[in-house]
Amino acid sequence: MLSHDRVWAAIDALAERYSLSASGLARRAGLDSTAFNKSKRLSSDGRPRWPSTESLAKIIEATGASLEEFTGLVEGRAASVAQHRSAVPLLGFAQAGAGGFFDDAGYPAGQGWDLVELPARATETSYALQVQGDSMLPLYRNGDVLIVEPGAPTRKGDRVVVKTTAGEVMAKVLDRQTMKSIVLVSLNPAHPDRDIPTRDIEWVARIVWASQ
Repeated sequence: MLSHDRVWAAIDALAERYSLSASGLARRAGLDSTAFNKSKRLSSDGRPRWPSTESLAKIIEATGASLEEFTGLVEGRAASVAQHRSAVPLLGFAQAGAGGFFDDAGYPAGQGWDLVELPARATETSYALQVQGDSMLPLYRNGDVLIVEPGAPTRKGDRVVVKTTAGEVMAKVLDRQTMKSIVLVSLNPAHPDRDIPTRDIEWVARIVWASQ
């Protein structure tokens, strides 16, 4: 039976599965960081307050979880975090700009990749990039691991990794993509946004998960 307590417990379990706190999950989904606080689960008169369907949809999308996975958490029948771990190739951002690590479509290739296990939904073509330095603050910190899905459809507002033909690799927010260029918004306000001609883009891949 669906209950208030089970739905909130499922939100907490989803956050734990993806190595997040409840506030971290809210931020990842673009919600106020206090959206899932214990104090927000009851109204001022003590009655149970339900999370909105919009917020549930956002956390499912932000983690890459499926509706079935979340429903399983609500019903208490989901598997453990360990059973959902996926091993994916791992490379540091500093190395990603060098030649030989990717094929022409942006898929992992060659030698030099490590493997990392993360509690995330990964496909056979997913790989991980480890953030190095502070150029992606405040969203991503040094040491955070981003799971990237080459070939996944991208749209305005998606977080993406882009590699240029000059060997530059960057994580940005996709603002606009046309036949002539791609417009990218920087994660760190100290770094400029970019408008890069399409001819100078080697590949674009969507970030589907991040350890934070």
